[in-house]
Amino acid sequence: MPALDTFAAEKLARLDHKHLRRRLVETARADGIWVMRGGRRLLSFSCNDYLNLSQHPAVKEAAIAAIRKHGVGAGASRLVTGNHPLFAELETRLAALKGTDAACVFGSGYLANIGIIPTFASKSDLILVDELAHSCIWAGASLSGATVATFRHNDIEDAHTILKAQRAAHRHAMIATDGVFSMDGDLAPLPALAKLGAEYDAWLLSDDAHGIGVVGGGRGSTFAHGEAADVPLQMGTLSKAVGGYGGYLCASQAVIDLVKTRAASFVYSTGLPPASVAGAIASLDFIAANPDYTVRPLTHARAFTRALNLPEAQSPIVPIVIGAADTALKVSQELEEKGFLVVAIRPPTVPKDTARLRVAFTANHMSDDVQRLADAIGPHVGHA
Repeated sequence: MPALDTFAAEKLARLDHKHLRRRLVETARADGIWVMRGGRRLLSFSCNDYLNLSQHPAVKEAAIAAIRKHGVGAGASRLVTGNHPLFAELETRLAALKGTDAACVFGSGYLANIGIIPTFASKSDLILVDELAHSCIWAGASLSGATVATFRHNDIEDAHTILKAQRAAHRHAMIATDGVFSMDGDLAPLPALAKLGAEYDAWLLSDDAHGIGVVGGGRGSTFAHGEAADVPLQMGTLSKAVGGYGGYLCASQAVIDLVKTRAASFVYSTGLPPASVAGAIASLDFIAANPDYTVRPLTHARAFTRALNLPEAQSPIVPIVIGAADTALKVSQELEEKGFLVVAIRPPTVPKDTARLRVAFTANHMSDDVQRLADAIGPHVGHA
């Protein structure tokens, strides 16, 4: 066996032994909440399409119309010939939703963060990152070459201690966090982080991938705290509640102008396909026109946490921490046998010994569905 194949096979064997190997499972989405997997029809609680807009007729028709008019692909990077006319409309919509001067759309959320962070931080700078922040934030911080410091999850005092000790030795500073944490479902204390950033001249970046459309009246985590937090770098994705694909940054005009000329993952990537952009525009129009609809995923999540006597959900995401990876896989399989898709999440996506069921609620789930899931999952709660 060639050395490369031997290397790969040995690593896979070690992952198998630890129950940490990942495999793709063919899953056909029948509509917003039902899937076909392994020949069975399952009610899915493992999808980030929180508003089920990927299946909405108006969104699908907008995407189809864009293909007919503009074709399937963008053709090139946006700075060359790939900046089709739909981008300006989407960026205007995003800026309006987030209350900023301007916006920039990227090919994905991951591409956004690995481009944004190195644009505003380098080896003379300091980046504070919440310990549970998404992988793409850590990747962007690493690519920047800046000094990276970790603060305890949502711990303002710890972040303050780090800034007090280290800020003066660095030219610029940034605080980077999720707005809604993807594996725990809790919200970052953005107003407090914004005040801390102002005190130490540290620019705050919040990743709102799991907040837009479902908290803060649909406007996202920046608006979910009773006051609009001062977040100069509002990043997020178009692939969860917006129902499509892509990433974005909402910020001041000067910041966006700099990103569009210096962020490598923007400059050197082909633009999003017209269908993705048109679908996102239609979804944002729906979100803006239907604020009552945007609360439905959180309403279901809170009914679920009440039924299981868990802390009240802050977002549509509710973690059921199991502990061992093999046990989490077994519980997930038991739920599948009962007709539910609730996928087990294992390290390194979550910390060691915190493998879990990540339950995600969407607008089109029914109250009876939520209660049935609570009944099925109840025996496994609190056993971590």
